[in-house]
Amino acid sequence: MRGAVIHAPRDVRFETLDDPKILHPTDAIIRTAVTCVCGSDLWPYRGAEPVGDPHPMGHEYVGFVEEVGSEVTGLRPGQFVVGSFATSDNTCPNCSNGFQSNCVHREFMSTCQAEYVRIPNAQGTLVATDGTPGEEFWPGLLAVSDVLGTGWWAADAAEVKPGSTAVVVGDGAVGLCAVIAAKEMGAERIIAMSRHASRQKLALEFGATDIVTQRGDEGIAVIRELTGGIGADSVLECVGTAQSTQQALHSARPGGSVGFVGVPHEVAVDGQELFFSHVGLRGGPAPVRRYLPDLIERVLSGRIDPGKVFDLTLPLEQVAEGYRAMDERRAIKALLKP
Repeated sequence: MRGAVIHAPRDVRFETLDDPKILHPTDAIIRTAVTCVCGSDLWPYRGAEPVGDPHPMGHEYVGFVEEVGSEVTGLRPGQFVVGSFATSDNTCPNCSNGFQSNCVHREFMSTCQAEYVRIPNAQGTLVATDGTPGEEFWPGLLAVSDVLGTGWWAADAAEVKPGSTAVVVGDGAVGLCAVIAAKEMGAERIIAMSRHASRQKLALEFGATDIVTQRGDEGIAVIRELTGGIGADSVLECVGTAQSTQQALHSARPGGSVGFVGVPHEVAVDGQELFFSHVGLRGGPAPVRRYLPDLIERVLSGRIDPGKVFDLTLPLEQVAEGYRAMDERRAIKALLKP
């Protein structure tokens, strides 16, 4: 098969790779229907994370089951499935508590920008749809496997409630999907922080009521002005930088909550400051598997369309252009078709 391999910062190549094989009886092999480039893939691409030896890339996927291991009884070849970037057995205590992304048998997916993918812990990780969805639904279901599930977790962790005010920090695919989540959870006011016209337009389409273009202290001041000097009930941090984290913490009201889902880079939180703020802080890798059945239904029913975050579609062989377009902000998120 063929797939994406990163060799060095800004050096992603489409290469011939070994076909994946069943290594454990809990594995499955899927044929990729569509995959994509994630904003978090840009950290190593930009050199903000070490690349090390050349290795495959990608952790978002939907596809067709090709083969299952002997202990996978709930799936069969030919089924269309949606999974998560973090695999889970869906039976351990952490999974039972709703934190499948902290499963004791967790593995992070990392080879999905390819024609075929091995899925560990397949029975607990993959959710099959009823029949094969129309291709028009594939982008939305692909979003469910990570960016929508992560945006949903941001809203859940930030305790968005009906009638509340929510602030979304970050206008990438996760931030835009977090707007969807806040809307679906009943937020009355959703303030999206964005400097990019195309992303502002999509945020408003997804349910944002206000746009704030300022960042840092200026952005915090605007948020406080919009919330009567107090701050927001819920803040959804979807970037992972030091600035975005501080912006999120200082935009929440006393007693409010921050859900942080951007992978942290050089982020430090002052314990004294947090202590006296009365702001709740929760985050981490999204437990996407917890939300999969619900989110799949919302997409297939047409209630939501997170697939709109894919504003560039390319053949998988042009994966390097997908990285370039996202790095240069010419695209929010690049969809790749094998």
